[in-house]
Amino acid sequence: MSSQPVETFSVEEQRRKLDVEDATGQLERAQWVLNSPDPPGLLQEIGSSVREIIFSHGNKHASSAAGQKKQSRAMKLLQGIFPILRWGRDYKVSEFKNDLMAGLTLASLSIPQSIGYANLAKLDPQYGLYTSVIPPLIYTVMGSSREIAIGPVAVVSMLLSSMIGEIQDPLADPIAYRNFVFTVTLFAGTFQAIFGLFRLGFLVDFLSHASIVGFMGGAAIVIGLQQLKGLLGIRHFTTKTDVVSVLHSAFTSIHHPWSPLNFVLGCSFLIFLLFARFIGKKNKKLFWFPAIAPLVSVILSTLIVYLTKADKHGVNIVRHIKGGLNRSSIHDLQLSGPQVGQAAKIGLISAIVALTEAIAVGRSFASIKGYHIDGNKEMLAMGFMNIAGSLSSCYVATGSFSRTAVNFSAGCKTLVSNIVMAITVLVSLELFTALLYYTPTAILASIILSALPGLIDIREAYYIWKVDKLDFIACIGAFFGVLFASVEIGLLAAVTISFARILLMNAIRPGIETLGRLPRADVYCDMDQYPMAIKTPGILAVRINSALLCFANANFIRERILRWVAEELDERKDSTEGRIQAVILDMSNVMNIDTAGILALEELHKELLLHGNTISHSQPQVASDSQAKVGRVYRQDWKRVGFPDRQ
Repeated sequence: MSSQPVETFSVEEQRRKLDVEDATGQLERAQWVLNSPDPPGLLQEIGSSVREIIFSHGNKHASSAAGQKKQSRAMKLLQGIFPILRWGRDYKVSEFKNDLMAGLTLASLSIPQSIGYANLAKLDPQYGLYTSVIPPLIYTVMGSSREIAIGPVAVVSMLLSSMIGEIQDPLADPIAYRNFVFTVTLFAGTFQAIFGLFRLGFLVDFLSHASIVGFMGGAAIVIGLQQLKGLLGIRHFTTKTDVVSVLHSAFTSIHHPWSPLNFVLGCSFLIFLLFARFIGKKNKKLFWFPAIAPLVSVILSTLIVYLTKADKHGVNIVRHIKGGLNRSSIHDLQLSGPQVGQAAKIGLISAIVALTEAIAVGRSFASIKGYHIDGNKEMLAMGFMNIAGSLSSCYVATGSFSRTAVNFSAGCKTLVSNIVMAITVLVSLELFTALLYYTPTAILASIILSALPGLIDIREAYYIWKVDKLDFIACIGAFFGVLFASVEIGLLAAVTISFARILLMNAIRPGIETLGRLPRADVYCDMDQYPMAIKTPGILAVRINSALLCFANANFIRERILRWVAEELDERKDSTEGRIQAVILDMSNVMNIDTAGILALEELHKELLLHGNTISHSQPQVASDSQAKVGRVYRQDWKRVGFPDRQ
C-alpha cells in the first residue's frame, strides 16, 4: 500500500505565506475602499423605492412554501397596492362577528363626534359624516393597520378652520370657504401620496415625539376654549385660535344676550360623558359605555329640547342636516387663481400633521398586537383616501386615537370594522338626519370637550423633562406656540427647535473626545467619562462623534484639536518628556466628508507639521468616496506613527 506524499513547510515559509496573503488582502481591501463603485442613479433609486413600497419584503425574491403555487407578478402587484387581497382570503365568519360589534360601537361614537368636528372645522354637520364614509372605505382596501379608525379629528379640524379662516371668511361666504376646504384636502392627499411614493416619510419625523406631545396639549386647550361658544350659546365669537383672543372674546360676549340654558344643558351632559369615560378606564369590560355615551347624550338632549321647546327659550340647535349620499365635489375644487399657492401650503401642513397622528396611532396599536405597519404604504393609503375624499365632499381625514382605542377595546380583528362603521353612518345619513334637527350645539361642544383629556399627556411631558431637557424645550415651544400664537406658529416653533438641536449637537458643535486606554484592557474610552483611563505618552487620540464632517463643523473640529495641542505644548514647553508627537483621529463614526471637511483636515495636517507633529487617520469599516480620498491622504502618516492600517 503506497503512501501519499505529504508537503511540509518550515515555520519561516508558513509565516512568509501568511504575510503574502495578508498583504494581498490589504491591497484588495484598499482597492475597494479607494476605488469604490459609482452609486445608483436617480431613476434606479426611484424604481427601487417604488418596488419596495408595492411589493412586500417577503415577495421581493421568488420563494414559495411547499405545496403552494407560485403567485404571478401581477397578483403580487395587486396585493402590494391593496393589502385586503392578502388578508381577505383567510377572513373567517368568527372574525366578522367581532368586527361587526366593533364597527357598530365605533359608529355610535363616530356619528356625534363627526358632527362636532365638522362644527369645529366651521363646516355644515353633514360634511363630518361624509368624511366618515368614503375615506374609511378607501383605507380599508389600501391600509396595513388592523385597528385604526379613520375619520375627522379635532386637531386637523381646528387647523383647517384657523388657517383657512384667515383667507376665506366662513360666515361671509360659506360656499367659497367649503370649496377651499375641499381644495386643501386634495393637496393634502396629493402630498401624502407623494411622500409614500418617494419614501419621504422622514418629513413626518421632523415633528418629534416631544413636539407632538406639546402640540397636542396646546391644541387641546385651544379647542376646549373655542367650545365656550357652543357651551355658552354665544353667537359672535372670534375666529382666532390663540388663548388671549379666545378668552377676550368669551369675556366680552358675556355682556351680550346669551342663554344660561345652553350652559346648564352642556355642562350636565359633559359631566355624564366624563363619568362614562372614568367608568370605562376603571373597568375594561365596560369599554362600550364611554363609546355609546356620546350617542346617548345626543338622543337624550335632542328629546329634551324637542319635548320642552327649549329652542324657543334661547337654546341653540343644529337645525337642518342634509341627508343622502356623498355628493360629488369635483367642480367645487379651486385649482386656478391667486389662492392656489395658499391652499397648497395649508395642504402640506395638514398632510404632515394628519400623517403624524395616524402613523403614531397605527404603530402604537400594532406594537400591542405584535405586528409592524409600513409607514410608506400608510402614506399612500392616506393620500389616496384624502384625494378620493376631496372629490366626494369630504375634508382631511386621518386616524383618530380615541376611536381607534374604542375599536381596539371592542375586539376588532380587521379593517372590516371600518366598513361596518361607514355603512352605519351612511344609513344614518339616509334615514336619521331629520331626527337631529333639535340637537343642541352645546351637546356637540360637550362631546368635543370630553375627548380632549386624551390629548393632554402631562405624565409624558414630565417623562420627557426627566430624560432630555432639550427635548422638553421643543415640547414647551410647541405648546406655547399653539397656545399664544397659532397652530402653524406652534408647529414652526417645534420644528425649528428640533432642527436647531440637531444642527447644534450633531453638526455645528459635535462631540469631540480625547481617548485614553482603560487599565489592564485594550479599550480606549472618553477620558472625561472615564477618569481612570491612561493617556498614551506622546500621542493625542481624538474621537469625532459625528456622522458628518462638513462645512458646518469642520473648522470647529480643527480649532478644537489645535487648541488641545497648544495647551499640551504650553504645559510641557520646559521639558520634552510626554510632548505630543502624533495626533490620531478616530473617525469610525464619520460616514460622510465633504470638500470643506477634507480641506480642514489638510490644513490641520499642515499646522501640526509646523509644530513637529504628525496626524493619523483611523478609517471606518465602510468608507464613502470622500472618506476614501481622506484615506489616501493620511495612509502614509498612519504608517509613519507605527500603527497598522485599520481596515
